Amino acid sequence: MKRAISIFLVLLTVLCLAACGGKDGQNETERQSGGETTVKLGVVGQANEAWQPVITRLADEGITLEIVSFSDYTQPNQALNDGDIDLNSFQHKAYLQNDIDKNGYKLVVMGETIIAPLGLYSDKIKNISELKEGDKIAIPSDTTNGGRALKVLEGAGLITVDPEAGYTPFVSDITDNPLKLEFVEVEASLTPSLLPDVTAAMINGGHAVDNGFIPSQDAIYLEDASSAEDNPYVNVIVGREEDKDNETLKKVVEYYQCDEVAEIIKEQYKGSYITVW
Repeated sequence: MKRAISIFLVLLTVLCLAACGGKDGQNETERQSGGETTVKLGVVGQANEAWQPVITRLADEGITLEIVSFSDYTQPNQALNDGDIDLNSFQHKAYLQNDIDKNGYKLVVMGETIIAPLGLYSDKIKNISELKEGDKIAIPSDTTNGGRALKVLEGAGLITVDPEAGYTPFVSDITDNPLKLEFVEVEASLTPSLLPDVTAAMINGGHAVDNGFIPSQDAIYLEDASSAEDNPYVNVIVGREEDKDNETLKKVVEYYQCDEVAEIIKEQYKGSYITVW
C-alpha cells in the first residue's frame, strides 16, 4: 500500500510539472526547439514580402519567424490572446482598441508599421461625381472599418455623420445622405467580391492589394493619410501584455522598422502603403 501511494504521488507530481511546463515553457512567447527559437506572427492575406528581410536577419541569430496567415480580421487577435501565436500585424489602432473593449483581450501595441489608406473602388464608374441617387456602396461590416469607411465617404462630401459618433459611426449615425446611397455591409475581406453587384465598394488597403489593385492608382477616391500623428488608423504590431518587455519580440519590431523594409513597401505597393516609423 505504501509503495502504491508513493508511486501515485510521484505520478501526480510529474503531471503537475508537465501542466505548468506547457503553460510557461512551451509557449506563449517563444517556442524552443533544438536550441532555436520560433516566433509565430499572425497576418491577414498573403502579401508579406516586407517581412522577408526580418526573417533573414532573425535567422542569422537562430530565431525563426514563422508567418501564420489568417483569412479574416476576426481571428488573429483571439489567436494571439490564446497563445497560439506570439505577435500579429494586420490591424490599425482603432480596430485593436475596439477588439480589446469588446472581448477583454490583454493585448498591447509593440510598434507602428504603416498607414494603408482606405479606398473606394468601382467596376462601373471612374469618379465619385458619377454616383447617382440610390446607388449601392459596399462597406466593411465591423465597427471600426465600417465607421472608417463612412468617415471617408463624409470626407468625399457624399454623406454627413453625427460628430458625436466619433471615429466609429454606424449607418444609423448618417444625418445627411443627399443621393440616398444604399450601404451594403459585409465582412471586410468580401468587399472586393461585391464589385460586380454594387456601384462601388470601400476596400481596405491590404485586401485591395491582395485582389490586384494599386490603391494610389485604381481607387476612385482614396482616404487622406498625409498625417500619421495621433491617427487611429496607423497599423501596428501587437503582442500580449505579459510579453511587452520580451527582448526577442522587441527585436522583431526593431528589424521591421528599417530602411530595407521601408524600401520594399515603397516599391511593392507603389506608395499605397505609407511607413510611419
